[in-house]
Amino acid sequence: MDSIFSDRITDVPRSFIREILKVAIDPTIISFAGGLPNRAFFPVDELRDAVGRVFDINGRDIFQYSNSEGCLQLREYISHRYKKQNLNIPVENILITSGSQQGLDLLGKTLLNEGDGLIIEQPGYLGAIQAFSIYKPAFCPVPVSDDGMNLQALQQVIESGEPKLMYTVPNFQNPSGISYTEQNRADVAHILRKTKTLLIEDDPYRELRFRGSGKTSFQALLPDRTILLGSFSKIIVPGFRLGWLAAPAHIMEKIIVAKQATDLHTTHFTQSIIYHYLKQNNLEDHIARIRDAYGRQCQAMLDSIEQYFPKSVKYTKPEGGMFLWAELPDNLTALELFEIAVKDRVIFVPGDPFYVNKTNTNTLRLNFSCVDAETITVGIQRLARAINKLMETKS
Repeated sequence: MDSIFSDRITDVPRSFIREILKVAIDPTIISFAGGLPNRAFFPVDELRDAVGRVFDINGRDIFQYSNSEGCLQLREYISHRYKKQNLNIPVENILITSGSQQGLDLLGKTLLNEGDGLIIEQPGYLGAIQAFSIYKPAFCPVPVSDDGMNLQALQQVIESGEPKLMYTVPNFQNPSGISYTEQNRADVAHILRKTKTLLIEDDPYRELRFRGSGKTSFQALLPDRTILLGSFSKIIVPGFRLGWLAAPAHIMEKIIVAKQATDLHTTHFTQSIIYHYLKQNNLEDHIARIRDAYGRQCQAMLDSIEQYFPKSVKYTKPEGGMFLWAELPDNLTALELFEIAVKDRVIFVPGDPFYVNKTNTNTLRLNFSCVDAETITVGIQRLARAINKLMETKS
């Protein structure tokens, strides 16, 4: 039966998180598994008003086919917002996509041949691993830590064959929650500057910083070889599936061809709704409310981990985003822990799907964006009990 499927799909795994979320439907389970924005901050009334303005202004025309690049006014808004961050990205270098996940697929389709080298963080974003796996690259994992990418490992990968692409989430990385330091970014750029490797900077969490100060984008350090991905999913609503891709002109030309071959254009209706929402509302105030909440929830998780987890468990301390990363003692695996924890009605994502060449890891991702502080405390207590039970079986 497998012979009916293409080679490119045969070895691509199902989304591990999507499978876990089936368990999370049970309302008695406390879930730290999802990567979902908090639904309490979806601006429902404001978006309803925006829908009315779209119909009043565009009428039936809003349902017609549109251009592949996306709504010009929305792209102008994105370009202007980048200028506030001291990034000069012209409107014509911006493409609206059906979520940043489609951006990853378009980049794979446009830039990757089978066997091409692709540097990816370890641990790395599983959505990128899944999207790029379709195009069968040679993954080149490079470890990340609290400061960012391991420079020695990166240099070794470059010297072994100069990969075509490098994929990175430098701000509040998914899954670890770490952010590259300014020095690490400068060092990574220095290494890549001597190569022809293109850098993909996936940046969906930049606006969600609740501690510390913002860092320089790779687009400012390597403007001719950086492709930026952005998203409205984390700061407005994920259900509209609206993101964007910003690339140098000579690359964008081919990406647009790939976009046309994929879906002609992203839904013009939702683009217009988002534009009118942005035009009529203060996005900065909206984001500030999200940041404040996530900051409190993250701190509640950190405080609870400090109080209840065994001291042998290591964990990251994010300055923003939606996740933190924990590392169990070496003799334990997160998959074993999951089996115990789910019986005590708490779940998380074991670290395995965030690696391209490792299984039975002792790592796990915890999400804090969708759980209130009180529930976080209860959930971490349950998870701590599960860890202790697992440790007892190994002693």
